[in-house]
Amino acid sequence: MQFGQLTPLLISAFENIVGASHVLTPARLEEEEYARYGRDHTEDLAFRPDVVLRPANADELSRIMRLCHENRIPVTPRGAGTGLSGGALPTHQGVVLSTERLNRILNIDQRNLQATVEPGVINEVFQNAVKEVGLFYPPDPASKGSCSLGGNLAHSSGGPKAVKYGTTRDYVLNLEVVLPTGEIIWTAANTLKNSTGYNLTQLMIGSEGTLGIITKVVFRLLPYPQQNILMLVPFRQEEQAAEAVSAVFRAGIIPSGMEFMEREAIVWSSEYLQIPLALPDDVRAHLLIELDGQDLDQLYKEAEQVYAVLEHYDVGEILLADTAAQKDELWKIRRNIGNAVRYNSVYKEEDTVVPRAELPTLLKGVKDLGEQYGFKSVCYGHAGDGNLHVNIIRGELSDEMWHHGLQQPIRELFQLCVRLGGTISGEHGIGLVQRPYISIALGEVQLNLMRGIKQVFDPHGIMNPGKIF
Repeated sequence: MQFGQLTPLLISAFENIVGASHVLTPARLEEEEYARYGRDHTEDLAFRPDVVLRPANADELSRIMRLCHENRIPVTPRGAGTGLSGGALPTHQGVVLSTERLNRILNIDQRNLQATVEPGVINEVFQNAVKEVGLFYPPDPASKGSCSLGGNLAHSSGGPKAVKYGTTRDYVLNLEVVLPTGEIIWTAANTLKNSTGYNLTQLMIGSEGTLGIITKVVFRLLPYPQQNILMLVPFRQEEQAAEAVSAVFRAGIIPSGMEFMEREAIVWSSEYLQIPLALPDDVRAHLLIELDGQDLDQLYKEAEQVYAVLEHYDVGEILLADTAAQKDELWKIRRNIGNAVRYNSVYKEEDTVVPRAELPTLLKGVKDLGEQYGFKSVCYGHAGDGNLHVNIIRGELSDEMWHHGLQQPIRELFQLCVRLGGTISGEHGIGLVQRPYISIALGEVQLNLMRGIKQVFDPHGIMNPGKIF
């Protein structure tokens, strides 16, 4: 794909659209501040954009996209930069389109249990706003305090509560989108049912900024669950922790959270946060299990059923969090594992997912590959979804092994996922770093269909080039 070059004339045109203060170039910004627009949380990768634009509304975005389309300028949409697959990295330089100014909660419709928001709103800010009026937006990635809703949409992010409530895509009714050619469309209607043509809404979700830029979202909401119970369950064998996940569901219990943490994951996070957590030497893994609802007595009955299931496994003393502060502390440990791993070492995070009953096989496969190829991994994730985050630690690995040698074990890991009925990404997306492996999960027929869709939306291939395909 041949791209055009930015010229002073184009920079001037961008200034006329968004204002000079929102056209960022290396000459206008401190180096570290500018460099952050070329990084996300993917390993230690960094790319330098030619210019960063910060539009304030769909009209400004539309005018920018028309110029970029006409001049064949590559465009990389960017939210908060918390992604883990390199999806927001400007690998072809050009324009980074930041949604940071599109950060308004436009309407919370309590009568219809809906809200209309812009993509730059931070996930937790939105959650707290709807909670104030008794409503609930469940998708809660570990980075909910810093990730934007637009980024969540780009990858259909999940989080711990996806096990009961589903992922981002399950809450989207309608989207306003600016297409690569500059047109502005709404993808659907603000209704719970819609059987009117192809589902453009769901096509946009998970498209990783390759088909257009979302500028407004209409979410459906739920009544807020007023009660919850949280328990931390220690296991003396990692694979038994993975086995217990399916057993809890087979007993008729659907937790609102069921998180797996192997020993090193929880130790690193508690040390990183300086939260004391005494772990017996024989404990190898934990499940963090949450139950929620409106009736506390009913939740205690469900907790008793969970205890009955766990009696069949080699578990230590189960901690039942009895205060809100203790619950917050346990969730803080879980949500900061990624930060703790990043603090300890550069790492590659593989977002594997399999049917939940296959988790023990997947976990064993990860450790077997580590022994075979000589790498260390720290595993944790959304066990109730079968979604295991495999963190391969750089540590003392050589440059050759890190940049090239790991490709084979990662390929074998993904092949194992597919053999088990899973796939190579549950919520982080394909982006840049998983692109070489997509053919493991998808055949050429599927990929060609996707390429055809991309061509219809983006005939010049300017939207987030170098991602997915």
